Amino acid sequence: MVLLSLVLTACGFHLKGVSPLPFDTLYTNITDNSAFGANLRRTLSASSPQTRFVERPQEAEALLQQLSLNRNQREISINAKGQVEEYELQLTFVFELLDAKGRPILPPTTLNVIREVPYDAEAVQAKDSEIEMIFRDMEQSLINRIVRRLSSPDVASAYHFLRSQPEASSMEEMELLPAREQAPL
Repeated sequence: MVLLSLVLTACGFHLKGVSPLPFDTLYTNITDNSAFGANLRRTLSASSPQTRFVERPQEAEALLQQLSLNRNQREISINAKGQVEEYELQLTFVFELLDAKGRPILPPTTLNVIREVPYDAEAVQAKDSEIEMIFRDMEQSLINRIVRRLSSPDVASAYHFLRSQPEASSMEEMELLPAREQAPL
């Protein structure tokens, strides 16, 4: 064990730990009254302790905007009696990250989670509870992906680049900047 730990530390291995976001204040239109919103805020706060959520967009350095969150359940397998044997569950989340001036740090991004679940018409209540539990697990998976995306180096560099730029009054002015001056995405 000791030899293995020495080899791992010698090669530079270390646990990930905290991944701070590049901004100190964040506004989101995702309500904290939902399980998804509360878990997202909790996970972001744990990942980036110096970042705090604000109640008004004008107080924020960055804005996390939910564009849509959709749950879908469709039949993918039916038995000879016409009863569903398997469902496909899909959770789709679309969001964008803007700076305080409304410029995109992260353009509209779509994240999907798809799971298949067997279904038994004789255990309807148990299977419905299982499906709800799987949707909650899928939401947590989405939250983890959102946090990883927001704390990625390209988001940090785009945010710092936009902060260093003079204020453009419109997206057209941002598009007029030479390609090498635009924020990396």
